[in-house]
Amino acid sequence: MSFCAATTSGPKPSSGFDMMRKRTSGNQQKISPGRLFAYEALLKLNAPGSKFHSDSLLRTRALDKLAPVDRNLATTLVLGTLRWQLALDALIRPLLTRPNAKLDAEVLTALRLAAFQLTHLDRIPAHAAINESVALTHASGHKFAAGMVNAVLRKLAANAAESRALAPRDAYPEWLVGRWTNNFGGAITDAICLHGQQQPGLNLRLIAPDAESTLLAAGAELAPGSLLTTARRLINGSLPEAPESSFRIQDEGSQLVAEIAAALLPADASPQPRLLDACAAPGGKTLLLAERLPLAAITAMENSPPRLAELRQRMASHPRPLSSRISCEEADATEPFATLNLDLVLADVPCTGTGTLGRNPEIRHRLTPASLAAHAARQQKILSNALHALRPGGRLLYSTCSLEPEENQLAIDAALKSCPAEFMQLTLAPALDSLATSGLLHAHALPQLKAALTPAGALPLLPGQFNSDGFFICALERRVQ
Repeated sequence: MSFCAATTSGPKPSSGFDMMRKRTSGNQQKISPGRLFAYEALLKLNAPGSKFHSDSLLRTRALDKLAPVDRNLATTLVLGTLRWQLALDALIRPLLTRPNAKLDAEVLTALRLAAFQLTHLDRIPAHAAINESVALTHASGHKFAAGMVNAVLRKLAANAAESRALAPRDAYPEWLVGRWTNNFGGAITDAICLHGQQQPGLNLRLIAPDAESTLLAAGAELAPGSLLTTARRLINGSLPEAPESSFRIQDEGSQLVAEIAAALLPADASPQPRLLDACAAPGGKTLLLAERLPLAAITAMENSPPRLAELRQRMASHPRPLSSRISCEEADATEPFATLNLDLVLADVPCTGTGTLGRNPEIRHRLTPASLAAHAARQQKILSNALHALRPGGRLLYSTCSLEPEENQLAIDAALKSCPAEFMQLTLAPALDSLATSGLLHAHALPQLKAALTPAGALPLLPGQFNSDGFFICALERRVQ
């Protein structure tokens, strides 16, 4: 579960955006629907204390209603501006009469939006980017700032060629790049930063035997996954309407987490094993567990009522007997679990999400060093509760989509230190061997994944290393006394 998956539903859009739409409708300079959508989305995402996330804002009916060209433009502008926001600000500030002046959010957003287009989008004429950002400034009620916006952007456009040489490292907070450099070294940090500035591929999990032929018949171009034989990357084309029993969108790293969890089921488990997904929404891993272990009874826990409702709806959309084996319950994983003596627990815990910054670029602008300690404290509570819910000999798969040691191996070490005689960490090598033997791993993936194992047997997936988001995957077992 990523940082964004751990949050509750965002606030309702401000009526101020409706007022701006009315202003733009009468504005002499017409603003394209794609730019207007992107402008409003960026204001929502960067608002103080915002609970919005780009992946949810870019999956709304408002965006779906736009023409394809405007929909593509809006998506490119939102994600690109967020990814390069820090570097764009560094370009904009020296061009202001007072570089340290505080700018209103609407004015700064209009500047960033055009600056991204000028420095990264060759096919958009400079005059279109500039004029529409000036019009957005007018429409937002800051007409006296429109002249300044126009002047700054024209200066930037005059030197756009020089401004295009932005380094990926410049798009991340210095403290975050510094800790990655200390933890991974300069070369890996460069790869992480570069990966986070690129649009993530659309990864699919094939379920039905005819899923691939259905996609190909619909005009989709597919490439194999880098790890799993059931994974495909969508190169181009559109996804046909199909039930999730055929295929579903799911990052390949996320798929691997659930595949490893299923492979960890203890050999002495009963014919109808008892499983629990401790932080289940949105449910992709829960479904994969149910598909891999067709006799298991699975409890899916979620503490957010809106996300629980969505989880229940998603599970219910699947035919029996799969849906009848999954019980969705409202529960906070930081509190002791009501369900005990489990064979297997998946704890894909809420985290900072630093392994998903290409997919969720706004996260980098919200994180602080203090965020790590807050998440780590919560994760250790969940981990402790999950471990104590296991039966003797039961196993736990702990995972995050974070790159930070405090949320990963250090959290495991803290849990084991508190009760070393009761729990132990397992190496993931046997689980990977099992996936390879069953034909789920590509032949080349097994040695690559084994080479990535830590001395303790955990598996970090670093962005840029495989065709996936960044993950940390670890297995633990409750000792038989």
